[in-house]
Amino acid sequence: MATAAVHAQDTPPIAPRPADDAPSFKFGLTLFTDYTYQQKPTVADADGNAINLSSFNVTRTYLNFTGQVSHLVAFRVTPDITRETGAGSSVAGSLTYRVKYAYAQLNLDDWLPKGTWVRFGILPTLFVDSVEPIYRYRFQGGYFTEREGFTPTSDAGISARTALPGNYGDVQVGLYNGEGYQRAEANDQKSLQGRVGIRPLPQHSWLRGWRVQGYYNRDHVVKNADRTRAIFNTTFENRRVNAGFDYVRAKDQASAATDPIEATGWSLWATPRLQRADGSSWEALLRHDRVEVTSTPGGNARRTIAGVAYWFPRHAGVSAAVMLDMEQVVFEDFAPSRPTQRRIAVHTLVAF
Repeated sequence: MATAAVHAQDTPPIAPRPADDAPSFKFGLTLFTDYTYQQKPTVADADGNAINLSSFNVTRTYLNFTGQVSHLVAFRVTPDITRETGAGSSVAGSLTYRVKYAYAQLNLDDWLPKGTWVRFGILPTLFVDSVEPIYRYRFQGGYFTEREGFTPTSDAGISARTALPGNYGDVQVGLYNGEGYQRAEANDQKSLQGRVGIRPLPQHSWLRGWRVQGYYNRDHVVKNADRTRAIFNTTFENRRVNAGFDYVRAKDQASAATDPIEATGWSLWATPRLQRADGSSWEALLRHDRVEVTSTPGGNARRTIAGVAYWFPRHAGVSAAVMLDMEQVVFEDFAPSRPTQRRIAVHTLVAF
């Protein structure tokens, strides 16, 4: 398994507890910046000129505050940066902070298998949190299920996780508001989520990095109006390459009186790497996503991402990378039609 992938995730897990009950506190930072040039489509400026939009951006700044009260109780608080777009706001256009994660964790290792815990507060959702340690290119853009609106990255609720014996995987369940961390709960409906991850051959010399998992989310927009997600995922981790495949089925019903909108999607990605003796590496990102709205004609889209990244040697637990990539999104059968999007960008990551 590529250990660098674990350290580079932008939602790091709470640090393992020490042997004693001494309280501890740690601070971490995750910073994403980029320069993006929009090759397609052109847009009109304030004077009506056709231009290629370009901008320097700070897309994410996490400040991670983690620690423990004792070996039984730990916590995490993570504010996130976002662009203020509210009409009439005195800080409209500014970058402001909001809470992304804020939870307490009860460790149950004393009584149950190691790695068993319960979390309560604003938590990582089950699926995205499980793949981020393997897909370490969140700084290029969100994971497939997040970017296409299938799964939020965090939400308010409660979740529990336990490990399977023999390093064969883990099981996790959670009950969330269902609206995502960006919005307040709107009604009495809750999102019940479950995830099972299996490592079929944990002792094999190179297939130990293979994992298969299933995820299901049962929710309602309002009473008797379904919002469901079913995801199959398989990933492979190796010192030379990480790769993954996702298949999603989703259903959304705005109210009990309307027909549901059903969609399917899949994503295939790989990140082959060339590791150097000093700990640095050159790595490619190759990814293709496809979404199809199956309940009504049209609404299909495909996304292609290709890029190359340089990961600097790690020093004192700090991950840093710079990446050049091209991303293209093609829309099919949209009414009205939507033009193809193509962006070329330079991205940077700093995380510790």
